[in-house]
Amino acid sequence: MIGVFDYTVLLTYLSLISATIGIFVSLQQSGHPYIGVFFLLFCGLCDAFDGRVARTKKNRTAFEKKYGVQIDSLSDLVAFGVLPACIGNAMIRVCPTISEVPKLYSGNRLTFPTVIFLYAIMVFYTLAALIRLAYFNVMEEERQKTEQTALTAYTGLPVTSAALIFPSILLFQYVIPEDITLVYFGVMFLTTLLFISKLPVKKPGLRGIFVMIAIGFAEFIALGITLYRR
Repeated sequence: MIGVFDYTVLLTYLSLISATIGIFVSLQQSGHPYIGVFFLLFCGLCDAFDGRVARTKKNRTAFEKKYGVQIDSLSDLVAFGVLPACIGNAMIRVCPTISEVPKLYSGNRLTFPTVIFLYAIMVFYTLAALIRLAYFNVMEEERQKTEQTALTAYTGLPVTSAALIFPSILLFQYVIPEDITLVYFGVMFLTTLLFISKLPVKKPGLRGIFVMIAIGFAEFIALGITLYRR
């Protein structure tokens, strides 16, 4: 059997499984974006520890290390590139709370030109995530040929930040009465640009990771409460 199936890749596999289920749920006619986002949060939790778990195995072969890098990027593309776009598709379909906006809404539905524009943002977002992941893999491989130290900063916004950004946006739906579908896509467009920007972003340490996990857990609880009340 091809592949690696020990504990070092378990979290990466779980992240992909979660992302796949989230995509299926978001694309279902009865699916709701607030359900899909729970799977996005779980993907973020898995990603926070997959690298650290993998490094606990001291006798990993060069093949296992390279395999781990490849599946991590492939999983990230699905979890943080495709899944947020599918959640956006569910936002378009559901339009949780509609307020009339001239030329953008027709009754309680987004107009066709608006929908086409939003789909273009989703495609651009997924493409930018792909470009960033591929670029980062190549640059990191080249960097390791001359440097032995661990990476301390990223160039551009990591795609994994999607696990915190989009759940935060969805929480605003139950804070303000207006529909936030267009806000979601506005943030998605900005995130897209940050993915492929040259903005320096400091790599979080263990404390930073636990802070982000705490934020994600708080988002999980808040989204669960608001969805239950609906």
